[in-house]
Amino acid sequence: MKVTTKELRIQPGKIIDYVTKGQEVTITYRGKALAKIVPLNKDEKIFQQDETIFGMWKDHAPERTVEEHIRELRKRRTF
Repeated sequence: MKVTTKELRIQPGKIIDYVTKGQEVTITYRGKALAKIVPLNKDEKIFQQDETIFGMWKDHAPERTVEEHIRELRKRRTF
């Protein structure tokens, strides 16, 4: 994939997403190749597709519900 330096400045997150999916990105300036962003290891993706913001709960023991845990976190400190 080729992107311009302006696209890199405006949408860096989109370009990082391409790299995390294993694609190489060539940065161009005035039509000439300037740099290349490549994933460190093409066989291993940095982020998995099914990873979500609540990934920390996948190995969570069901002793308390999420609501109970959040309520506990929001309690005021007692010294």
